[in-house]
Amino acid sequence: MSTSENLISHLLELRKRLLNSAVALLLVFICLFPWASNLYALLARPLLSKLPAGGQMIATDVTTPFFVPLKVAMMAAFLIALPYILYQAWRFVAPGLYVNEKRWILPLLVSSVLLFFSGMAFAYFVVFPVVFGFITSAAPHGVAVMTDIDKYLSFVLSMFMAFGLAFQVPIAVVLLVKTGVVSTAKLREARPYVVVGAFVVGAIFTPPDVVSQCMLATPLWLLYEAGIVVASWMGQKTA
Repeated sequence: MSTSENLISHLLELRKRLLNSAVALLLVFICLFPWASNLYALLARPLLSKLPAGGQMIATDVTTPFFVPLKVAMMAAFLIALPYILYQAWRFVAPGLYVNEKRWILPLLVSSVLLFFSGMAFAYFVVFPVVFGFITSAAPHGVAVMTDIDKYLSFVLSMFMAFGLAFQVPIAVVLLVKTGVVSTAKLREARPYVVVGAFVVGAIFTPPDVVSQCMLATPLWLLYEAGIVVASWMGQKTA
């Protein structure tokens, strides 16, 4: 097969995988669309449960009450379809991988998705109740806490991304060791710098309070330690 024919076959395969992913995402979104408002209510529950009696959220734009739940439904559809989308990506790249590469790339890919979902769940069930409880209780007397639903969605998405990416630390550590970029001994030596860096990251990506900063920095450090343990175990198994 010539180079041009090989390139065309790869492009056709890529188009097929992208089309399958887009169809899956669209089908899941269509199924979730009738419950878009319920999905937003579920997403807003951590804040609503901490508001004072009579407190509520507001919409400052005309189209916000329609488009914000629509965005939530799209986000939920993407998360539900993500395993299938990653499966399509795997089917595209797997033929070009060696057998030994498939043995450790696939488990890392699955672990990465599970850790990202775990980070989102940690933010929703653990961080949000604490942060929103602190913020609402810190409001001055006579100030009504009424958050715009669009700004709340932006805040929640940024926190989901921050904690989802933070929970990828073990994957990054294992990849660094597996590719020979750094050894586990060097990673242990860098532990003090990692702890300081974790608190810096927590200060940047969380609201300006010590509680939420610690709630991001502590998992970052613990996940770093977990990555070192897993990388050491994989090294011993390979040896």
